[in-house]
Amino acid sequence: MKVSLQACALGAVLCGAIALAVNTPVAAAKKVTPQPPANPEPTFIWATVVNNGFEVPRNPGRYYNSYNPPSINASALVVFRARSTGRSQGPVSGIYTRDMAKEGATINVIADRDTDVPWPNNTCYPTPGPAEGEEEAPVACIADDALATFNEFPSFPRIALTRNAVASRGNHPPVWTYPVPAQLAADEEGEEKTTRAGTSGAYVNLDAGQPGSPLVTGASLLGEVPAFADIFAVPGVDPATKFDVFPGAPAITDAGVVAFKGNFTNGAGKTGVFYRQIMAEEAGGSAAVELVANSDTLVPNPGNCVAGTTFGSTAPPSAAGGQMVFVGFDNEDDPTCGGVYMAPLLPGSSLSTLVGIEEAVPGQSGETFVQLGEGLSYDGRFVSFWGAWGEEIRTVRLYCPQEGNRDRRDFCNNIGQFDPVTGTAPGDSLSVCDDTSDSSDLCYQEKQVPVNQGFFVYDTTGKGRLRMVANAGADGEYDDFLYWNYSGAPPGVSDGDAEPPRWRSAAFQAVSGRGGANFRIAFLARNGQTNAENVYENTVDGIYLGEVLGATAPAITPLVRTGMDGNVLDPEAVLNEGGELVPLPITSLALERDAFRGGWLAISASMGVEEAGWAGIYVTRMQPPPGN
Repeated sequence: MKVSLQACALGAVLCGAIALAVNTPVAAAKKVTPQPPANPEPTFIWATVVNNGFEVPRNPGRYYNSYNPPSINASALVVFRARSTGRSQGPVSGIYTRDMAKEGATINVIADRDTDVPWPNNTCYPTPGPAEGEEEAPVACIADDALATFNEFPSFPRIALTRNAVASRGNHPPVWTYPVPAQLAADEEGEEKTTRAGTSGAYVNLDAGQPGSPLVTGASLLGEVPAFADIFAVPGVDPATKFDVFPGAPAITDAGVVAFKGNFTNGAGKTGVFYRQIMAEEAGGSAAVELVANSDTLVPNPGNCVAGTTFGSTAPPSAAGGQMVFVGFDNEDDPTCGGVYMAPLLPGSSLSTLVGIEEAVPGQSGETFVQLGEGLSYDGRFVSFWGAWGEEIRTVRLYCPQEGNRDRRDFCNNIGQFDPVTGTAPGDSLSVCDDTSDSSDLCYQEKQVPVNQGFFVYDTTGKGRLRMVANAGADGEYDDFLYWNYSGAPPGVSDGDAEPPRWRSAAFQAVSGRGGANFRIAFLARNGQTNAENVYENTVDGIYLGEVLGATAPAITPLVRTGMDGNVLDPEAVLNEGGELVPLPITSLALERDAFRGGWLAISASMGVEEAGWAGIYVTRMQPPPGN
């Protein structure tokens, strides 16, 4: 199961790089912030879920090398997206689980690039598929293994709070071939015309801890197909309308309800948050998609917006205990009204406002929220989120990615030939390039971000209580919580994401109740100084634990930081230097909103130096609440 560290030689990136490594926050020069204290002695015991020494299941000789942040349930079942390095036949990637409560448990495949897309799927393709650059064309189905298979899983997978149910987005070639709807039109030779549909969806495994349990379709782009319009069409729209894309990561509840964001077109581009009850049956059962809120829904707390303002944007939701929580605004880029909302997962349910724009910020006298983060963590009682306040802002410079998806990378870097017809060069018009004639030069964009930021937790029971756990800014212990990623689909590129490429910021945290009004929150934060070009230097990124017991002030404990010896997490994160094993330093850390459940915390990390790299996914278990 081991692979030589020397095989992980320095290339474009360290072989241990994780997906979040490109999400680097940068900031303008400001006050010099004291560095955090020296690396603490480890007080938490970490176990390896997977690392670069693991062979990818069903792929002998292929080893994992990069990982998205994992999710975990209260029973320590971990679900993660990971991939291998590319070869002539392309990389291996998929969604996997491992039960960390069982000694010796192996990795289970939920879906990979060899997995048939579940029903509805009646379209077959050549095996093993087209050569690079060729278009996939369907063939006559002669065997089940020729049915359309997945080609990518574009977001991190999620898991229910206590049940072994997981959900993930999946992209694939069109899965359904059917007659052209217009009077079943025939061509000149009298043969029936057909069309194909369905290139993306949300997919669910309701018993992911059991090898061989079926994958079913939770949501699909087949809403305009007559046979499936009753279950997959956008609710409340006539005639039957398909979703265009499902941005972000779908959530799943213990009751098998999948909650997701969906974009669609009904005269104009619209968005919303939806849910569907899933069964372990063909097409995920017969239940229809249900609406929670969309672009026609009135903002419940209009505040400074004009009367009748509707949601201009919604964010991928979280769900647990029969409730959904999500963030919605009148305008995503410059919100005037909106906030964090909760709604029962029931048809026709109404929205409750938990936290709104311009609500008072706890602990900041006279200040109100001006921004609220989209990535909510929710455990059925507590909701944690990022928020910002005040008018102080700074300019940040974001350099275009040099790794990852080539089309998206080239679009940001404005690589391509000048188009004499349109008078433009292909690429992002917001990118600034020092010399556009040389594609090796770095292009960048500049954004403005708030100086004053914090992580907050809202208790949804009773009257509710909003607490600030940690903050950055003039009186904060940290310099930044925002991390940046350039994502989206360039014009003419179909990868299951219809939203155009742009820089998106996110803050990362996960909450876990520990009995009564007590809770814990894990969060990612940065300390460092910036240079004359507004780029961080000598930074320290860390995952911290905030504990709140009743009305007491939050107690913050550093769990792991960049620069620490990697063998704090993984005994295999070492380099053999002349027979001496030298620990590799931790270079990157990541966690997501479903990473902290029942006292179990799961993270991803990469470690490396110029000569070698390593990466993996790791879990630790917190002490149980007093009296348990």
